[in-house]
Amino acid sequence: MSTAAGTGEQPLIELRGCSFQYRAQAEPTLRDIDLAVRRGEKVAIVGASGSGKSTLLRVLNGMIPHHHRGTITGSVRVAGHDPAEAPLVETARVVGTVLQDSNNQFVGLSVAEDIAFSLENQQVPTEEMPERIARAARLTGIEDRLGDSPHDLSGGQKQRVAIAGVLVDEVDVLLLDEPLANLDPAAGRATVELLDDLHREQGTTIVIVEHRLEDVLHRDVDRIVLLSEGRIVADAPPGEVLASGRLEAHGIRPPLHVTALRRAGAPVTADQRPSRAADIDLTPAQIEAVRAWTEDAPDPASELSDDGDPALELEGVRVEIPVGPERTTVALDGIDARIRCGEMLGVLGSNGAGKSTLARVLCGFETATAGRVRIGGADATGWSLAERGERIGFVLQEPGQMLSQPRVLDEIALGLRARSLPDEEIARRSEEVLAVCGLRPFRSWPLSALSHGQRKRVSIAAVLALEPEVLLLDEPTAGQDHAHYSEFMEFLRGVHRAGTTVVLITHDMHLALEHTRRVLVLSGGHLLADDHPAAVLTDPELSARADLVTTGLYDLARRCGVPDPARLVRRVIAADRHEREEAR
Repeated sequence: MSTAAGTGEQPLIELRGCSFQYRAQAEPTLRDIDLAVRRGEKVAIVGASGSGKSTLLRVLNGMIPHHHRGTITGSVRVAGHDPAEAPLVETARVVGTVLQDSNNQFVGLSVAEDIAFSLENQQVPTEEMPERIARAARLTGIEDRLGDSPHDLSGGQKQRVAIAGVLVDEVDVLLLDEPLANLDPAAGRATVELLDDLHREQGTTIVIVEHRLEDVLHRDVDRIVLLSEGRIVADAPPGEVLASGRLEAHGIRPPLHVTALRRAGAPVTADQRPSRAADIDLTPAQIEAVRAWTEDAPDPASELSDDGDPALELEGVRVEIPVGPERTTVALDGIDARIRCGEMLGVLGSNGAGKSTLARVLCGFETATAGRVRIGGADATGWSLAERGERIGFVLQEPGQMLSQPRVLDEIALGLRARSLPDEEIARRSEEVLAVCGLRPFRSWPLSALSHGQRKRVSIAAVLALEPEVLLLDEPTAGQDHAHYSEFMEFLRGVHRAGTTVVLITHDMHLALEHTRRVLVLSGGHLLADDHPAAVLTDPELSARADLVTTGLYDLARRCGVPDPARLVRRVIAADRHEREEAR
């Protein structure tokens, strides 16, 4: 039972014995949920994919049962009413929902029109709208963008518009379903700060579902609710949950500084305020343990090597993209970089930094206006898309943008048939990639029956079947929980160990730290750094310029008097890799 229960205060949100089973599923997704949230609380809900987080939000906002059919039992009350019995438009006046992909919520041609959409649906008098729109825009810090198209904004600005679109109704409860999943670190942190401002200054009750717990804890939350297999297995203040070990037991990544202290043999306790490394009440014994443990960090020189033939080289690459009849914008400017054969390298940067443009130039989808691209040491100027495709495979972030065939085996064979390979060769390659990608049991399945992660593997399998020398992946782990993220990256490391050069385009700092030994950092189309990820993410000035954020390990190192914070980061990375190798 929630800590809000039994205080004498009537909860704003209250579920008692709530269970729900979707019509098409054999088992309930929610099981006997008891949850209470007081007015003005901020609650973070975490759990592995499939644990019931999004379903719980759908119960609260009335989408269950009005839109998603199934069997619901128990009691649900939001602001004194059952959302299942009230019309959706009535519930929307109390509960506002912000989705993971803010693009899915835009309906207006301008920011102002989009914010006004809900008011128009409710037939609010026209003369009242400007003041309410202006207030919502002011609360979310986008008052200077009201005339712009939502689709012209950055990821963080889009998220602010989506939040303004529900705040305009002056809702009591703000529900957010993975609002940080598609945001770069700086935009994600700014969103967390915005929500904290709304919580403190406006008294908004906030319920946030998010995999990126460390980012959410950049500002205080009242409680963490941990779901597992449809049940609440923890509901307590952050300190208690972080110190309990339950997050790790249920496949959720705790903040890195909590992990580092545990591995150093000095785990946190609930009363130490462990949410943020900058605030934790460290003991002298913990400080000494971290210092001693850090001494075993690997030498960065052993991980950064110039050995190996070049797989990809960029020399002074500049890309100008038309944005109007007579205007262009510079997407990349003077990029010099070298990627070695057999390397797994990360490309970091904020949304709009030039990461995806870099990948498109390498694949030939975008033409460099100056400079040179070499593939395998050969000048690729003038190469056709087919010629580049024989050497480089590009996997988009969303598998739905790549998959077109009805069955798994059909999708894998599609590119091979386009190359007019013999049936025997198509069968051989298909069987090999099915095995490598763990898809052999699903070879005859329809793509529509697969999970998102499985479809992602199919998109990679279809590219690997073409036997590229280099594999480029755009945001490969966006929106995945820690368990699925770890499973996917272990699969990808197997592909890498087999000899494929892998380039990971990402704004996921954890991915860069755990799985690469070198990163390229882009910002505004310029290459800011080419270094070990530990060095990049413990450099406050560089992180600020690139819209990244320093990891909590940086703060822990400073607090413990570790002279070189990157050394502590390398120690944590080494421990992670050792654990993965032990588990294999």
